[in-house]
Amino acid sequence: MSQTQHSGFIGHLIELRNRVMKALLSVLLIFIALVYFANDIYGYVAAPLIATLPEQSTMIATDVTAPFFAPFKLTLFVALFGAIPIILHQIWSFIAPGLYQHEKRMLIPVLLSSVVLFYSGIAFCYFVVLPIVLNFFTSVGPQMMTMSPDISSYLSFALKLFFAFGVAFEIPVAIMVLCWSGATSVTSLKEKRPYMVVGAFVVAMFLTPPDVLSQTLLAIPMLLLFELGLLLAKFYTKESEQQESEQ
Repeated sequence: MSQTQHSGFIGHLIELRNRVMKALLSVLLIFIALVYFANDIYGYVAAPLIATLPEQSTMIATDVTAPFFAPFKLTLFVALFGAIPIILHQIWSFIAPGLYQHEKRMLIPVLLSSVVLFYSGIAFCYFVVLPIVLNFFTSVGPQMMTMSPDISSYLSFALKLFFAFGVAFEIPVAIMVLCWSGATSVTSLKEKRPYMVVGAFVVAMFLTPPDVLSQTLLAIPMLLLFELGLLLAKFYTKESEQQESEQ
């Protein structure tokens, strides 16, 4: 490796370090701004559960430190989720200089749509999935049972669902990138549609808590998003890019 190449490699590492530090700093700043409202944030996330609990039932803390650490942990995740646009911007700023102009035109809408889809997945989980799942679980137990969920257990349950739906909603973006890169094609994916149906339920089984309702509520949107990805991928194939360059 020549001295010029070595210095260039070191320069890339330094820039990567700076981008990572900026991303982490954005998470820290958002966390500092929100930590005062940690209890309020937890109350908002717990609202779907509170609404389904029987009268005179409350959430409990089985660990002495849980009343402090559960809202603290949730606020940290909220800061991470809130900083995703900044994190993606740092990633884009790092890779953009090495891209061609037509690649930049393709990746900008992909990055923007990935942010929108991720937040849409979390919103869908909070407003649609959580009320259905929690109402089901609180209504099927024995009548003599007093339901008092632990705040840490509920937080783990909710965060797992939020992350699962946020990632699952990125399916159209993943399909567009795969088709654009030439790793696969729309025709090939259509032929594998039956396997995708099985795969959606298998993935949902690993991403969601061990209950059929949560898995089904994730698998069905994944299949719908798969079809949306096939529709959009027609505009992001290698063939389309070649035709545009020839014109």
